[in-house]
Amino acid sequence: MRAILFVGHGSRDEEGNEQVRQFVRTIRPQIDETFYVHTCFLEFGIPSVIDGIAHCVEQGATDVIVIPIILLPAGHSKLHIPAAIDEARERYPYVSFKYGRPLGIHDATFTILNDRLQEAGIVMDEQTAVILLGRGGSDPDANSDLYKIARLFWERNKRVIVEPAFMGVTNPLLDEGVERCIKLGAKKIVILPYFLFTGVLIKRLEKRVSEFQSTYPNMSFVLAHYFGFHPSLQTIVLDRLQEALSDSVHMNCDTCQYRLHMAEHHHHHHDH
Repeated sequence: MRAILFVGHGSRDEEGNEQVRQFVRTIRPQIDETFYVHTCFLEFGIPSVIDGIAHCVEQGATDVIVIPIILLPAGHSKLHIPAAIDEARERYPYVSFKYGRPLGIHDATFTILNDRLQEAGIVMDEQTAVILLGRGGSDPDANSDLYKIARLFWERNKRVIVEPAFMGVTNPLLDEGVERCIKLGAKKIVILPYFLFTGVLIKRLEKRVSEFQSTYPNMSFVLAHYFGFHPSLQTIVLDRLQEALSDSVHMNCDTCQYRLHMAEHHHHHHDH
């Protein structure tokens, strides 16, 4: 039997963990019914990755496909999940494992970001700034991906200012992002959290936005809905699952407008 183990980050706020479980239940009908599907968490949530693998094996799995529901490639996806898989390989030498990549940068990412702004009633003009707010971490790769997403988002919305910022660990922090947007001439600042689920940081952010409004009374501040479990997220996760199942290795070109255009309009033939 083959099993798919989805790995959420996990939150101290159980509501966030339940959102992960609900998302997996939502995509389950789009996965071949012969797969056993289970959900686990890196931290805070139950079960852990190693316990999730054990559960799949107990159900009879001889092949386990591990898919991280994690936004960006950082320590968790590069170190912690692979370490759990290595431990499982030693425990279960008769089980084969495949490991998918994080959600990363995907064309559907920008559909989700645009929808979050539309839901907040944002008019995209020169006096509006969008702060794409990441969690922040010690991995330069993940931090730089947030910058790339911000840049690609601006390429599709050139009338608006787009600035990346982080909640913690690394710079620029949110305060710095707000100050920069004001210096660039923004009259309205939209904070767009690049987080998958609600939790302690989102609730802290709601308070922070109120403080910004008090500090800058002549400015308008809007907190958009976090990235979250938007319907288009299903497309990204199912694409990552298909990559893992087919053993395909992709360059970071999911968002290349030329590739998307060529795939839709061009049929290429080689003459030898």
